[in-house]
Amino acid sequence: SKWDIREKVWEHLEASGLADFPRPVRGRIPNFKGSLQACSSLGELAVFGRAREVKVDPDKPLEGARLAALQARKTLLVPTPRLRTGLFNRIVPPPGATKEMLRRCATSQGVRDYSIPVGLDGKAQVDLVVVGSVAVSEKGWRIGKGEGYADMEYAMMVSMGAVQEDTPVVTIVHDCQVLDIAEELMDDHDLTVDYILTPTRTIQTNCKRPKPQGIMWHKASSILIQVSSEMLGKIPILKTLRCRERQAGKDVTLRDEHPALANTNRATISHKKVMAANTQPCSAPGSAPVESDPVNPKLDPVNPRLEGSDPVTTVYVGNLPGSLRVSELKSALRELQVVPVGLNWQGAQHRAFLHYRDQGAAHRAVSSLQGLSLGGSALRAELAKSQRSKG
Repeated sequence: SKWDIREKVWEHLEASGLADFPRPVRGRIPNFKGSLQACSSLGELAVFGRAREVKVDPDKPLEGARLAALQARKTLLVPTPRLRTGLFNRIVPPPGATKEMLRRCATSQGVRDYSIPVGLDGKAQVDLVVVGSVAVSEKGWRIGKGEGYADMEYAMMVSMGAVQEDTPVVTIVHDCQVLDIAEELMDDHDLTVDYILTPTRTIQTNCKRPKPQGIMWHKASSILIQVSSEMLGKIPILKTLRCRERQAGKDVTLRDEHPALANTNRATISHKKVMAANTQPCSAPGSAPVESDPVNPKLDPVNPRLEGSDPVTTVYVGNLPGSLRVSELKSALRELQVVPVGLNWQGAQHRAFLHYRDQGAAHRAVSSLQGLSLGGSALRAELAKSQRSKG
């Protein structure tokens, strides 16, 4: 599966000493030792030389690509992280910027300090797209970190006319991230790449698979962290684009709104409702507000048991930052594909308890969450004390 491939890459980068700041690389577009060397090859591509406007993702390993675009005096567009405040930022260095200033403009802080938002009416005309990847094949199949933002950004650029069918896409990765990927793992919404740059190679994929042709609204809710209404609330520009396409007569029905898809996706939708309902806090003596399990509000956070079933397996998650919200933890769980059947939130104690119906899911959650950086803190994850003796 795609997730198996991601886990393989993240684990190898860490184990081999190839991972670079920020770490751990799990859950990220991984930065790697040699990323600047790989990015330096961008200037050797003819498609880069011809490009006037270059869109480069904000990931750390692409910092050298952003710098190359600025040094070549090209218009640099960087997507807003998670699209929270818009689609693009245009990076505008100060007049007479020195090489050192351009290097700063290429960093994530520089993107924040020297950018101008570009909306749907910004009339951007992107000549080259540079994206990060967790894994990629020489045929051009690409796997991101699992959130779907790169695919969505490209689809939105198609919808606003910012890219054309022949706009080249480049990804920059370590050599070990170039793997064989089965084509059957690819979906219609997956973005493919035309060039792969590594510290040692430049690969032209000659990929013939069509890139996304715009937003497929009936699939949007399944690739965007699986909760369409929540995602539309988080991405105002996506909501605006949907309204525009509805006015243009397009079918913008979401998957969980589509009658033909509702029955086939009943289990998924039911699970979404469970997670969405899991937001009402209740107080327990001597503790912070606890978010009770929606299936059984009286679920014991230490030794839970679902009605009519065996006890579930509980995962303890500690070292939660005080500023973290329960919705952000839920979002991370969805992205990592380790959604529990219940969640007890004890934010004041910087901890939470996750409940799973089978031990395999619980162990995957521990593996995915241990050391994950969330809100600036590395999480601690392990089976709850009552579960450890059970293996």
